[in-house]
Amino acid sequence: MKQKQQRMAALVAACLFAGVSFAQTWIWYPGDYEIWLGNQMNNRRTERGAFYPPLWKTDSHYVVVEFSKKLDLKAPETIALAVEGRYNVKIAGKLQFGMPDKIDLPAGRYNLNIKVWNQDTPPAIYVQGTTVNSDASWRVTNEDKEWIDESGKASDTSASEYTTTGCWNFDDIHSRPSAFKLKRTPQTAVAQTKEAAGGTLYDFGKETFGYVTLEGLGGQGLVHLYYGESPEEARDTARCETLDRLYLAADGQLTDLATRTTVKPDGNNYTLADSKAFRYVYITHDAGVQLPAASMQYEYLPETYRGSFRCDDPEVNRIWDVGAYTMHLTTREFFIDGIKRDRWVWSGDAIQSYLMNYYLFFDSDAVKRTIWMLRGKNPVTSHINTIMDYTLYWFMSVYDYYMHTGDAHFVAQLYPRMKSLMGYVLGRMDANGMLQGLDGDWVFIDWSPGKMYKRGELSFEQLLFCRSLETMSLCASLNGDGQGERLYSTLASTLRAKLVPTFWNNQKQALVHTVENGVQSKVVTRYANIFAILFGYVDAAKQQAIKHSVLENDSIMRIVTPYMRFYELEALCALGGQQEVMKEIKSYWGGMLKEGATSFWEVYDPKESGAQHLAMYGRPYGKSLCHAWGASPIYLLGKYFLGVTPVQQGFDEFAIAPNLGGLKWMEGDVPTPHGNIHVYMNRKQIKVKAPAGQGYLTIHSRRQPKANIGQAEKVGEGTWRLRIDSPQERVVEY
Repeated sequence: MKQKQQRMAALVAACLFAGVSFAQTWIWYPGDYEIWLGNQMNNRRTERGAFYPPLWKTDSHYVVVEFSKKLDLKAPETIALAVEGRYNVKIAGKLQFGMPDKIDLPAGRYNLNIKVWNQDTPPAIYVQGTTVNSDASWRVTNEDKEWIDESGKASDTSASEYTTTGCWNFDDIHSRPSAFKLKRTPQTAVAQTKEAAGGTLYDFGKETFGYVTLEGLGGQGLVHLYYGESPEEARDTARCETLDRLYLAADGQLTDLATRTTVKPDGNNYTLADSKAFRYVYITHDAGVQLPAASMQYEYLPETYRGSFRCDDPEVNRIWDVGAYTMHLTTREFFIDGIKRDRWVWSGDAIQSYLMNYYLFFDSDAVKRTIWMLRGKNPVTSHINTIMDYTLYWFMSVYDYYMHTGDAHFVAQLYPRMKSLMGYVLGRMDANGMLQGLDGDWVFIDWSPGKMYKRGELSFEQLLFCRSLETMSLCASLNGDGQGERLYSTLASTLRAKLVPTFWNNQKQALVHTVENGVQSKVVTRYANIFAILFGYVDAAKQQAIKHSVLENDSIMRIVTPYMRFYELEALCALGGQQEVMKEIKSYWGGMLKEGATSFWEVYDPKESGAQHLAMYGRPYGKSLCHAWGASPIYLLGKYFLGVTPVQQGFDEFAIAPNLGGLKWMEGDVPTPHGNIHVYMNRKQIKVKAPAGQGYLTIHSRRQPKANIGQAEKVGEGTWRLRIDSPQERVVEY
């Protein structure tokens, strides 16, 4: 019992350290609301009107939850109570009558317990009083683990596992979590064209997401809606990815023929119940139906664009803007992959969204919701999204979150589920301490232009595994788990020591793709070599060798997805190749803009043309033209051009190393928990303003730079650094 109390005290201390709000709000079992909300979103996917649920195991919330608070009241007070579910209340162990919405609390020291049952939505409570309010300091459990003997005496000890509660921003007693909806705003089409085939094509001007509204609807008959990210898709009624089919009866009742739901429209306007992604909508209807026009309700998560980037190149500015819009479209209740086809939460997509988010919105809550939702519940029976590499990305994302936010409370809450998931992973190691794809494992890596061999000990997977073990060691240390820290640290160092001897090929000057039965393959791919640079798993000489023999070698299978291009360009930036990366950004993402993109795509191949750009998965319109991983310039420009990164958790210490990469000038903001760090740079001057924390500005110059505050010190040939330890703007001439 004493150990439990110590762990709980440490968890509350972590809350305080991380600056977690203790204002009154709706609270629930941590992760439960996120899992429930994720189920609502993941199960909205349809393909040509057919319901399409996720491919992986679906967890649910705990249906019975007890909320507990130790009180020490100097005077009596009355609290208001709102609950999602049926509930009882105990004061000092004594049950109160009924389900009270107001409770008189006596003075004194005792426990207040509220037990809630809710099969449909996560049990949640809101307590409002003078000093007693529901907040992140309450304890919560999903099972009591107590016993009662034959005399009726309750146990003196309990094995109940308590944790602190989960919460978001439902700070009003009337804002019930189960009623949460994204915001909507009306939008009209920029063009409405009567087609020769008899239907009407509506163009909303750019990729968007929301609900179509049928205006002036009347008469009787069928109405068909065909959605498209392109006009070709919307017009192709037989093969477009998404559609709706409605029947309007003579009495005004409107039936959705896919869901078999019938409603009476409000007046002559009807907004469809299900949202879709589209730019174009092609609408046809029977002769007996009157439908003068259609509009839409744009649906979105309100976000503040804290990050910014501007430079002398209008094309780069346009790429940043379209990347930001792509991120906003795919930032919803959670970070999803693509808004048209999947609309699911995928861990590999999400980790990139988190990183881009840190340089755009800095929406910490969206990151936490997504991480909780992806993890799900015990027992662990498969990898996250069934993909081995996606489980490993999930571990890495937790420490990334901690470094950017400093939120130790979240890591403490999540750590038990990190341990159980890692336990599943360790149970799948081979005799060499490495991971191979086993039955039921999807080894993804990337969509590639050629068939990729995925058997044996893949070098790429071992690098991610090693990084995940290092992450677990760090998180164990944060949570005072000395035994876990030693275990994960030993496993990580043992595996890391094997990586180069196992996979490095001197002749090819690169890591080979796989080793099978102890024999290196002759194939070299980019993936492991990219991550060896990013993780610092090879020395400087091997990094340069990889740059020459892999990254700059056109004979190595090229990367066509923005997903892995994200990491490839990051590796080049890490090696100082910003000028090369800027050319690639303009060529690759600029190429999409030249093809008319208003958001960035799942895959772009410059060799394709016309309708080829729309096809994927053997379907003519299977490609997503708004995919989260397409927005990676947001991250690259913020981290490697403006050059701002956290050195210690929550930007308590930071590094700023701006690099023009061939631009004449640039400026922008990088969000931190303390406010935005602003950077301006041209070919002669750098200006930096950081609101809090401390760090260094790195300047590359042949002569010593001159600063308005402080003096730059030389740290290498042509490299200087300037200490930043106050919020005053630094102006440096170099």
